[in-house]
Amino acid sequence: MAAEHADAVWVTESQKYSLAELVALSGLPEAELRELVEYGALRPANPEAASWVFSGQCVLSVLCGSSSKLPRIRELEARLGQVYAQQPRKAR
Repeated sequence: MAAEHADAVWVTESQKYSLAELVALSGLPEAELRELVEYGALRPANPEAASWVFSGQCVLSVLCGSSSKLPRIRELEARLGQVYAQQPRKAR
């Protein structure tokens, strides 16, 4: 009898996940997850470490946010870029 792959994963706040595991669980590209870390929306246990480790809470945040918050963030970034482009430049 072959083992079946389960689509569900039990996540607890105390569990730790590597960046590769977070990519696999969230379905988001590594580059987007790195951007979230850069913006402070996602915090690895030790941001200075060579290999990031994330808490289960980070996984839950990414799973909840990836379907609703990321498109909104992109929309707001685009709006901010438009507003910034319309601002007069200061003469030096």
